[in-house]
Amino acid sequence: MIFQFIFVLASLCPGLLAATSSTPTPPSQDPWYTAPVGRYQPTWAVTTVLVPELGLNSTAQSAFNQSALLSYYIPYDSSSLDSSPSYTLYGTQYAQQLDAALALGLFVSVPDYEGPLAAFTAGVNSGHASIDSIRAVLSLGLGMNTNSARVAHWGYSGGALAAEWASELMVQYAPELSETIVGAALGGLTPNVSSVYGTVSGGTFAGLVPSSLLGLTAQYPEAREHLTSQLKDSGPYNSTGFLAALKMSVDEAGVAFAGHYIGEYFQNGFATFQSPIIRNIINRDGMMGYHGVPQIPIFSYVVIQDEVSDVADTDALVDRYCQVGANILHERNSIGSHLEEAYNSASAALNWLTAVLSGSYAAKYNSVGCTIRNVTRNGTISGV
Repeated sequence: MIFQFIFVLASLCPGLLAATSSTPTPPSQDPWYTAPVGRYQPTWAVTTVLVPELGLNSTAQSAFNQSALLSYYIPYDSSSLDSSPSYTLYGTQYAQQLDAALALGLFVSVPDYEGPLAAFTAGVNSGHASIDSIRAVLSLGLGMNTNSARVAHWGYSGGALAAEWASELMVQYAPELSETIVGAALGGLTPNVSSVYGTVSGGTFAGLVPSSLLGLTAQYPEAREHLTSQLKDSGPYNSTGFLAALKMSVDEAGVAFAGHYIGEYFQNGFATFQSPIIRNIINRDGMMGYHGVPQIPIFSYVVIQDEVSDVADTDALVDRYCQVGANILHERNSIGSHLEEAYNSASAALNWLTAVLSGSYAAKYNSVGCTIRNVTRNGTISGV
């Protein structure tokens, strides 16, 4: 990865910098910040900040006046705290995209948006932690021109979940950032987690279901207790196997649960997820589009044959926002899979993000209303 410095931030009240620590290789600091969880109670979170080359002759200065911050959301998709980006970033498969952003001259913040409870797919928690990571970074500066800072979100799949919720919650939760956060690129969205459960169960991505259910209930002890009480005690699909997901990365869960019909772990099958205590949490924390309308430009990109989240769910979310005046470019790729789309449309996303961060968005894209189109794009085709 190409960077000048790494800082890891953590905080204790919304966006308030609480502490910093450092490690010798590579140069780094660990700053901590605070954020409310889904129940609007205070907690702490961490973000890792990558600083590009700075100075009068740097790209960061010439292209962005050292004022552009990309909040980048790694889809770590795990109910294990050990999968948090602040632990795993040095070996991340997303180094290529981070390198590209740094080479453009962008500061990059990579938050542990699931928080200290690893609350995977808990939307409100993820949105709050994401917004507060931006507050923390801006409060510290790190060589950034914060007087004219411009910030954009970028996430794919589980990362897009955090970025979308941050965009949705910003109006009510961070109105002071309305002129600072200027756009969000959201790829492979999962607007309805319960819909995802049905789509992936029995397939390659079945491991997302136990990780999500354990993540959603991480903030709600009574719901976690109810969930685990419904697991089978014996047989090939039992509580021990299900709860093992608490210690698994997304890749480990993918292997462990591949081909499993997750309803088989429960005494009442998928009906367990319709119990009021679980359904209320899913409705509150697992369904996008009900907490506000993004007031910033959105670039939504999705593959039509998505095997994780039905493209119709994303189309419906986009339509919902467009009906009330959102500014969205929504592109539906005709080729590739869910995993491939993360790379197939990365260049298009970076081009779009560069435009919103440089202030040239209105000159290059439709800045009013929605543009919805089908595209054919693979990793060798650049841009929009």
